[in-house]
Amino acid sequence: MKDILLVSDNQTFKQELTTILTFMGEPSVSLSFSEAHAHLSRQNPDSVLIDGSDSAQMLVLINAFPAIAFVSVGEPSLDDIHHKNLVCHLVLPVTYPALTQALHRCQEYTRKNPNKKQSQNAKTMLFRSLVGQSEQIQSVRKLVEQVAPTDANVLILGESGTGKEVVARNVHYLSERKDGPFIPVNCGAIPGELLESELFGHEKGAFTGAITSRKGRFELAEGGTLFLDEIGDMPLQMQVKILRVLQERTYERVGGTRPIQCDVRIIAATHRDLEKMIEAEKFREDLFYRLNVFPIESPALRERKEDIPLLLQELISRLDKEGASGLKFTEQALASLMEHTWAGNVRELSNLVERLTILCPGQIVDVSDLPTKYQYGDFTAYEPDYPEEVLERQAFNELFAESAAHDFDDEEDPQEALNVDGNLPEEGVNLKEYLSELEINLITQALEQTDWVVARAADKLGMRRTTLVEKMRKYDIQRQTD
Repeated sequence: MKDILLVSDNQTFKQELTTILTFMGEPSVSLSFSEAHAHLSRQNPDSVLIDGSDSAQMLVLINAFPAIAFVSVGEPSLDDIHHKNLVCHLVLPVTYPALTQALHRCQEYTRKNPNKKQSQNAKTMLFRSLVGQSEQIQSVRKLVEQVAPTDANVLILGESGTGKEVVARNVHYLSERKDGPFIPVNCGAIPGELLESELFGHEKGAFTGAITSRKGRFELAEGGTLFLDEIGDMPLQMQVKILRVLQERTYERVGGTRPIQCDVRIIAATHRDLEKMIEAEKFREDLFYRLNVFPIESPALRERKEDIPLLLQELISRLDKEGASGLKFTEQALASLMEHTWAGNVRELSNLVERLTILCPGQIVDVSDLPTKYQYGDFTAYEPDYPEEVLERQAFNELFAESAAHDFDDEEDPQEALNVDGNLPEEGVNLKEYLSELEINLITQALEQTDWVVARAADKLGMRRTTLVEKMRKYDIQRQTD
């Protein structure tokens, strides 16, 4: 929320709510009832948390500013007061889940206001990290800490998107080789005929196009760590050569004859079941055991759903450091996300948050804001219900704007185009009656043009069907029958 106003004459009330909002990282301004009226006349905050114990003064403000969302705190309850811009009622003591839900309602009331247009941009970033407090992720961190100080080969297993490279980087940065290079190679992304040259390098003239000598990834990783990602996609003939490097700690460039000593730690990763590939003779058993000295299983996100809030928090923190507008999630939204199966794992979660950062920058995200596939459980999307004067103002604004677009030209006077006399008659005019007659006339025309189909007439007038029905009842507008 960009701007939260606290209104009360009770200093303790304001201090308690300020403390909660500060803890949430939400900026707020505290004013007395007497100060609030002048403040709201100049500015439109995103939400107003108002002391419900002073119902008389509360009602004055709520009635005076129908376009602003209010949340009453304390007494009376929402059942006792029926105002459409009083979007929620909180009881004391205020809880974090209830407050975030209330602020989300205020956000929606402001965002969907028919008289307000908004356009926002957000800077986004990709997120990948080894975060969480679940038993599975704690086990991974413990294994990383245990194997990192050694030079043992590590095989990281897990589904795509679980953060296998993150595990590998953690092993490297906690090892004695942390000052050396970390060189990743995706074995599945490089054609088999080019993989040998990519890993071992080549001499000048070794093949067509080799106009100069070139170092391979093993040489570049000297003194550090070589990460062989998707090793299960490596061709069999290359598996033999990797096995030789692991056994003899030497290799030769393509087209070369001089053995090159190898001081590189190997970390491999795959999403495939290598033991089944061995049975199908698609992966060498001896290489598997060379790599599988210290296996680490990277858990799927659906197996550690309790880590989702921490993963989201970490992403939001990184977004804030990058200067982008962060997000907040209601308890219901978090519960819904924790119900999803996450076939794409942490990568899928990071992509979702990147998408939400674009769609809802700096906002509170509820279940209704999530893409449909992430919406679980019974929930009702909050739809603001605006006071009649707000909707009437929007309807008149649109009506006159449409008239201006059709009728104005460079030669015409705007007042004449609208058939409105710019001078007030000396005898005066009853503005309320004048507007009522104009409204009756426009409603009648809309109904007649749509053959008295109320829903179509409401669309024509830019209002809800229920609002039009109320106005027809108010003005006793009925279709005349012969």
